[in-house]
Amino acid sequence: MTNKSYFELILLAAIWGASFMFMRIGVPEFGPFLFMAARTGIAAIFLIALFYVGKHTVNWQLIKRDKTKLLVCGLLNTAIPFVLFGYATLTLNAGMASILNATTPMFGALVAYFWLKESLPKSSILGLIIGFIGVYALVYDSMQITEQDVVLPTLAIMLATLNYGVSANYTKKYLGEHSPLLLATASQIAASLVLIPLSLFFLPSQMPSFEAINAALIIGVVCTGFAYILFFRLIVDAGPTNAISVTYLIPAFGLMWGAAFLNEKVTSGVILGCLLILLGVGLTTGFFKRFKKS
Repeated sequence: MTNKSYFELILLAAIWGASFMFMRIGVPEFGPFLFMAARTGIAAIFLIALFYVGKHTVNWQLIKRDKTKLLVCGLLNTAIPFVLFGYATLTLNAGMASILNATTPMFGALVAYFWLKESLPKSSILGLIIGFIGVYALVYDSMQITEQDVVLPTLAIMLATLNYGVSANYTKKYLGEHSPLLLATASQIAASLVLIPLSLFFLPSQMPSFEAINAALIIGVVCTGFAYILFFRLIVDAGPTNAISVTYLIPAFGLMWGAAFLNEKVTSGVILGCLLILLGVGLTTGFFKRFKKS
């Protein structure tokens, strides 16, 4: 990787780590459905504009053929997990949500094993066990410092990351002919088409504050639209393996932004849970083997 790629990787992790902070700011006032409808709608407009400005070619025949599959991808990869994360961040702090989000590759490996019949080495099985012990450590620590129920919000994020895992394998199996940028744009459009009508049934009782509106704008443009551009550029410049390593950096930024701007406490239990989850993800995905070879 070049110095430019390393910079973009860190910048992407910082941006995606900040998305959990913006959820904590905006979701309580907008509600999960309206906030995520705004997020996907803004991101969709941003990415569509990018298509036209960049003069990317679009295979409309291919899109027409796969329109149902693209809609399913939008539901699995965006609409459902976004709302689940929105619900979870009503209770869980930004740091914990960002750490739990790191379990996505674990679910991806599990889904690939059961659905696509891909192999699951012993090291990956060990990684899954360690990772889920880390989730338990996080939940246990949170239960000691808050009277709020953290089990259901944690399960919501687990379900969201499971959706990400299913979506990744679904895309690999059925949508491999489409470019990553088109998939990202189609995913945001499909999610918007579902979430915007649904959000009309969950409108807030009063106008959200200027701070909450800013959070919706930033998470849509920067944390979703601009972040996708960075991610796809990394895939091209540094390769998919290096690009996906952003997973390991996001929790650090999620914890840092939460502590700096939302006064969230970073306990020893949170750090332990984070390290166990990242160790589990590393073993499950074979990250340490690749690092050793390089």
